[in-house]
Amino acid sequence: MPYRFNFDITKISEPLFYEIAKSFEGDSHKGIGRKAKYLAEKLNVPELTGVPNSASVKIVKDIMDNYAENLSHRNEFLRTKKRALLLPHCSRKYMDSRCNATFDTETASYRCMHCSPDCKVNQATTLGEKKGYTVYVLPGGSCIGKIMENKRHDGVVGVACCDEIKLGRDYLKAIDVPSQGVPLVKNGCCDTNFSIKILESVLEKGI
Repeated sequence: MPYRFNFDITKISEPLFYEIAKSFEGDSHKGIGRKAKYLAEKLNVPELTGVPNSASVKIVKDIMDNYAENLSHRNEFLRTKKRALLLPHCSRKYMDSRCNATFDTETASYRCMHCSPDCKVNQATTLGEKKGYTVYVLPGGSCIGKIMENKRHDGVVGVACCDEIKLGRDYLKAIDVPSQGVPLVKNGCCDTNFSIKILESVLEKGI
């Protein structure tokens, strides 16, 4: 279910992901709800995000659920050879004509033209291409089907909000394509954000 509120956990994203990884040692899938509540309180997520405690716990739980799914499919993903990286167009520096990205009607996605060095999509595209990924910048999750139909890939990394990751993952599971998700740490319709450091880790070794 899409979030009905905006949040920004950019400042605590790396400590949060570290704590999540640590909490999955051993009993990886047990008590996620309880752990999410504990981590939200430990890292002061309600104070730092300005969202209510219940919403903060949901944010952390959704990220933990994504981590659990990544962990479950990690080995299968690492055996893939032809991989795609799917990026959200809402993380572009500019959402207007100042962005030089071109639109590919065949895949219903944008192609980054590297016009702004400080653009998160530019940085992620450069990183993905260096690691051998075919990179697509998506206007929405519904474009995944067209990409997989026209240009077959056997592994996918997707950057999106957690609900979009889940929808995309469900589709990819149905066609037997293992995936890894990288959640946004700032949501919204524009100026969204994700961690390049976390993305690099997922591109290289999963989770």
